[in-house]
Amino acid sequence: MDPSEREKYQAAIHGDREAFEMIIRTHSRTLFAIAYGILQSPEEAEDIVQDSLVKAWKARWRVRDPGKFPAWLATIARHKAHDVFRKRRTVPLSEQVTEPIEPEPANTSALDQRLHSALATLPELHRAALTLRYFEEMDYRTIENSLGLTNGALRGILGRALALMRKQLRPALASID
Repeated sequence: MDPSEREKYQAAIHGDREAFEMIIRTHSRTLFAIAYGILQSPEEAEDIVQDSLVKAWKARWRVRDPGKFPAWLATIARHKAHDVFRKRRTVPLSEQVTEPIEPEPANTSALDQRLHSALATLPELHRAALTLRYFEEMDYRTIENSLGLTNGALRGILGRALALMRKQLRPALASID
């Protein structure tokens, strides 16, 4: 992390609203990807991002090392998403809103559906890492800082996640050839 980033995080910790707004612009997509990886719902993920940023603003003074601010934000989003996910599972089926299932758009291919299904079966940290790397096209250092991982841990997670995805998608990919 370069000194200007560290200064931005330090200023936000001390209550500088402009610095915090820059952090919001920088990290919102990452927080969304983390929440979406857990919940698989764009609406709920957007809510999680908002809630996480409000909580971060209120509790910013707890961050002792400005360099760990991105990982701290990601942890807040991950915990909030897990809370929503747990609540979702505890609602009895009879109380769940039953809305008609909308058909998939015509341009959504079977391979896209399989890709989405395979991604959903991955462990949450694997999903988050893959989403940030390949869908958000983030570099390794940004992902490491966001998820609080070392380079080796991130590479291991991505390697295992890709291997699992290949294994699950092999039949679908073979049918294309």
